[in-house]
Amino acid sequence: QVQVVESGGGLVQPGGSLRLSCTASGSIFSALVKGWYRQAPGQQREVVAVIAGDGIIKYVDSVKGRFTISRDNAKNTLYLQMDSLKPEDTAVYYCKFGSTWGKGTLVTVSS
Repeated sequence: QVQVVESGGGLVQPGGSLRLSCTASGSIFSALVKGWYRQAPGQQREVVAVIAGDGIIKYVDSVKGRFTISRDNAKNTLYLQMDSLKPEDTAVYYCKFGSTWGKGTLVTVSS
């Protein structure tokens, strides 16, 4: 059974950076679509960035130029480098490998 665990969240000031990591245990097919999603208080979960098995990457418009998704298939790990963070980036960030979700990690951007 595949399990997915996120790490790297925390409190950061506006303009700061954080790097989220997500590691999957179990048998992982490298061609799975993997992605980061977020859910802010009172809002629906939204996609932040996804990377397909062939390496094609898509970002939501609000994070383009600030966030970078990457992966290490050998380590079954997905990353999200977040730069120039804004208060509106505050949310619980979730990782997804195929159809398996992690439990999320909280990112708070505040001065």
